[in-house]
Amino acid sequence: MSIPRIFLITTLTVALAMAMVAIIVPQAEAARAFFVFGDSLVDSGNNNYLATTARADSPPYGIDYPTHRPTGRFSNGFNFPDIISQSMGLEPTLPYLSPELNGQRLLNGANFASAGIGILNDTGIQFASILRMFRQFQLFQQYQQRVSAIIGTDRTQQLVNGALVLITLGGNDFVNNYFLTPFAPRRRQFSLPDYSRFLVSEYRKILMRLYELGGRRILVTGTGPLGCVPAQLAMSGSTNGECAPEPQRAAQIFNPELFQMLQNLNRELGSDVFITANAFAMNSNLINNPQRFGFVTSKVACCGQGRYNGLGLCTVVSNLCPNRNIYVFWDAFHPTERANRVLVQQLMTGTTEYMNPMNLSTIMALDAKS
Repeated sequence: MSIPRIFLITTLTVALAMAMVAIIVPQAEAARAFFVFGDSLVDSGNNNYLATTARADSPPYGIDYPTHRPTGRFSNGFNFPDIISQSMGLEPTLPYLSPELNGQRLLNGANFASAGIGILNDTGIQFASILRMFRQFQLFQQYQQRVSAIIGTDRTQQLVNGALVLITLGGNDFVNNYFLTPFAPRRRQFSLPDYSRFLVSEYRKILMRLYELGGRRILVTGTGPLGCVPAQLAMSGSTNGECAPEPQRAAQIFNPELFQMLQNLNRELGSDVFITANAFAMNSNLINNPQRFGFVTSKVACCGQGRYNGLGLCTVVSNLCPNRNIYVFWDAFHPTERANRVLVQQLMTGTTEYMNPMNLSTIMALDAKS
């Protein structure tokens, strides 16, 4: 008796689907996923798909990326999360909005970061359609639903619980909110210490939501020395490269408050869920001693115009340095790829001066045993 053709096709389709799941599932168990949330320091291209001016989608951005083309990263090449992936032997994470993020690639994790956003929803309003934190978390939930359809709910929870999570927020809440104009609403509402405390209390809510969504190893970076970026040097009229005092004071108030909150959260949860990266100390060392790390300048941006190349955007008509490897800053706000590599090395092997309660190499070793 002949077997009906429809039955054969259906059987083959089911068998093929099962085979594909069988291929995907073992890799999901073997590899650690990586999830990224935050702002332009860690955005790998989500804003390319949004109606916003906060984009890095034109030359000379990406000049040192393998394709030598702009990717949406605010860098001359690889950015901070790219280098973390490379250092930990993880697959690179794609922007969540990229159409290339599907199937097997979903199991590597995803980058939800969006340039211009902050802890507060009113930060970056001038950039229009960006992925504020509530939206990044909505997309994270959508991501988990998509992965559940591939490997099931239980394995998806395991993948998320076992992942490394990076979140970078806070800088824009100062430079693109509180200090945006002398009469900014938040500036009229709060003194600088009170604003910093308010930010930390709001950040706590964000971090607890991330924990509720499954994050169990969450790397939280504080802000860098905000007054020392080329944009602030230029706007403050710095004559000898001295850092702008008020943004610098903001970072000095905000970061200790943030670190204390993270320690308290870990105590409440009874586990080292939140790993503190002291970006202020890491970046300060780089900025104060550039020659020690093989750089020539930490005051002038590679790409830009005006004093310190700190005014306006990095575009095809900007001044562009020929050797990006000797500059700490790529543009008015963001580090070069090489500077990011120095910072990630401190994440991997740094002492408790930089990483608390432990560095990423220690986390990898501990988690490999569990």
